[in-house]
Amino acid sequence: MTIHKMIDYEKNIKMRSNVRIENKKPKSGHKNNRCESKYLACPECDLLLQQILAVAGDKVHCPRCDYLLHRPRDQSISRTFALSLAGLFLLFPANFLPMIGVKALGSYHDGTLLDGAFTLFREGMWGVAILVFFSSIFFPVLSIVLSLLISGHLYFNRPNRHLSFWLRTLQHIDEWAMLEVYLIGIIVACVKLASMAELKFGLGLTAFVLLLFVSLMLANNFDRALFWQRIEQLKIHEKK
Repeated sequence: MTIHKMIDYEKNIKMRSNVRIENKKPKSGHKNNRCESKYLACPECDLLLQQILAVAGDKVHCPRCDYLLHRPRDQSISRTFALSLAGLFLLFPANFLPMIGVKALGSYHDGTLLDGAFTLFREGMWGVAILVFFSSIFFPVLSIVLSLLISGHLYFNRPNRHLSFWLRTLQHIDEWAMLEVYLIGIIVACVKLASMAELKFGLGLTAFVLLLFVSLMLANNFDRALFWQRIEQLKIHEKK
């Protein structure tokens, strides 16, 4: 370790407990407890900080760069469980019911979300077909299923040795689920076809839009820090 790195590390150790907290909605009976032996590094400036058990309404910022480290969500586990159930019910109609029907020159054709990927595959565009399938079907489905499994176990206080693996997997696949990009593509296609053919919107498109809103609400209400904390508590309780 060089001298400069040693000096920087010593400065980090001295500053590790100086996390700045904004408490906009103070609640009686709640305290901000410091973890004695757990630390985190700021994603922006790599400052070593001591973790804070913040409550809903708080905002935990890095004291060096003011990066928002944590913003606890109120009732995150129960809301994630409810939204995951709603997303699970929407998966079937969004993937298997007709989304858009096109009527032109006396013929009518409609298609589902899966048909788009299969059509690209039959046309020889294998790379695009695989990308569309994984980003618009596989990863969104896997994300909702994992969210349901994790939040369900935590909501009913059921320990499971796969919880940590499920949560790590969910964190990695979130950036690959691109339902909103697929919806933009649908809108662009509809605008171009509107002047050439008669369009009919099916129940599949309605379910797809609802699924997109559910996915956005899931991402907004998912408190990863709380989930990791509850998983650790279940592990300790299981050992006892």
